[in-house]
Amino acid sequence: MISFKVNQESVSFDGAPDTPLLWVIRDHLKLKGTKFGCGIGECGACTVHIDGKAQKTCITQVSRVTGRSIITIEGLAPAEDKLHPVQQAWIEEDVPQCGYCQAGQIMAAADFLKHHPVPSDADIEKNMTNLCRCGTYVRIRKAIHRASGLIAQEQ
Repeated sequence: MISFKVNQESVSFDGAPDTPLLWVIRDHLKLKGTKFGCGIGECGACTVHIDGKAQKTCITQVSRVTGRSIITIEGLAPAEDKLHPVQQAWIEEDVPQCGYCQAGQIMAAADFLKHHPVPSDADIEKNMTNLCRCGTYVRIRKAIHRASGLIAQEQ
């Protein structure tokens, strides 16, 4: 039995330890915000936070998260009635086109902003490596700058 936390709730998985965490989140826990994209850790559609760090779940075996804390897009907002600043900025900048990759983009951006609170365009381009097939990179960059400002206002 593999036990860990997802969105601050204790969960367990009694299956193959080499099962990708992505499938445990989607199929076992029924949290559908984390998406399958490439299956090889390149696109980032499956990004969640594991112990506060953005990681790709399609290449993370569930056995590697024993005792750890995972936050998915469903648990990113600090309260039910309040969005995370990155989520708010995504809405204000109308980022999504098809929307498929956006949960992973948001999770990556939230972690990125912890380490680059006032990022330059070059910082964003270098560090935001998730892929968007619709090409919404200009709006993603604008939303990250907006989120940076929203986070600064909260402090």
